[in-house]
Amino acid sequence: MDAKKTPKADLETKRMLFVQIGLVIALFLVFVAFEYKSYEKRVIDLGTREAVDIVEEIIPVTEQKVQPPPPPPPVQTTVINIVEDEVEIETEIEIDAEANETTEIEEYVPIQMEEEAEIKEDHIFTIVEADAEYPGGEKARMEFLNKNIKYPTMARESGIQGRVYVTFVVEKDGSVTDVQVTRGIGGGCDEEAVRVVKLMPKWIPGKQRNKPVRVQFNLPIRFTLQ
Repeated sequence: MDAKKTPKADLETKRMLFVQIGLVIALFLVFVAFEYKSYEKRVIDLGTREAVDIVEEIIPVTEQKVQPPPPPPPVQTTVINIVEDEVEIETEIEIDAEANETTEIEEYVPIQMEEEAEIKEDHIFTIVEADAEYPGGEKARMEFLNKNIKYPTMARESGIQGRVYVTFVVEKDGSVTDVQVTRGIGGGCDEEAVRVVKLMPKWIPGKQRNKPVRVQFNLPIRFTLQ
């Protein structure tokens, strides 16, 4: 009798598959053999460890000398000088404890002070008890200035206008001296202001302690174009 085999148990049908698997495995092993690399062994010398003995410096301990406390200060003694009570005092004040309304009291005479120093004749005052004054007052002074001032041609043509500040000294007799311009505007106005001030009549002099003295006076003169 012939032996009966099932189609699943027949290996002839799978022979090609096993052959292909065997070839793949063989090729893989050959590829691994070609790619394998071998390295030479190298011996690395890391050196030898040596223990170094470091000698520690011994720092000597410094001793702090404690200074003795300073000696106590000498005891100060106060010497009382006893003065005999026999000295006469000229400015002694007597107080009468039994004084009443009928008791006569001596009149008090104040000590006279030395006379005040005399005023120096050459001294120029800026502030005095009675100031120097133009005869006729401020109104008369303004009329005098408006009447005598002539506007300079140069200032008029240049359109210069403003205030010229003049300072001068009123002497003891009322005369005007030492005329100067402290702040000017130019164009001939400064010179014109000085000229007119010198033309002023005598002032009423200033007084200090009821005596005429030299007084410094400041006067603004205004130049205006109309």
